[in-house]
Amino acid sequence: MFSQVNYEGSVLKKYETLSKQLDALLQGENDLIANLSNASALLNQFLDNINWVGFYLMKDGELVLGPFQGLPACVRIAVGRGVCGTAVSEQKTMLVEDVHAFPGHIACDAASNSEIVIPLIKNDEVLGVLDIDSPSKARFTKEDQQGLELFVETLLKFI
Repeated sequence: MFSQVNYEGSVLKKYETLSKQLDALLQGENDLIANLSNASALLNQFLDNINWVGFYLMKDGELVLGPFQGLPACVRIAVGRGVCGTAVSEQKTMLVEDVHAFPGHIACDAASNSEIVIPLIKNDEVLGVLDIDSPSKARFTKEDQQGLELFVETLLKFI
């Protein structure tokens, strides 16, 4: 049974608590869609000032929309295209303060102004990405990046 907790302390301490909550939530479950669905719901509840949070999964050499919270989104993204595709091709987190200044940005939601994308890499294979958008410019910090990378590390134990 899920119960909301109080997130206290520094930004990183709050993310540590969130990752522990994710770990407890996913214990004993190995279904990919169920785990990604709960992970996106948990992030949507935890993060403020965001307008989309979810996953794209690698299928047949491209990213395909997976579980998410927010408005309808682009269904397919080519590797190397946009922030998500770039995170896959470079195999690293993309922290973008202003998506309108990002070459080749794919505007699924015109309200989005900043974005963070963390690749899901397990056994040297990119399985997909965690994508989070915000209507505010520069919404995501280096602390958010560290915390979300910890969240993804926790999630990957259940994928």
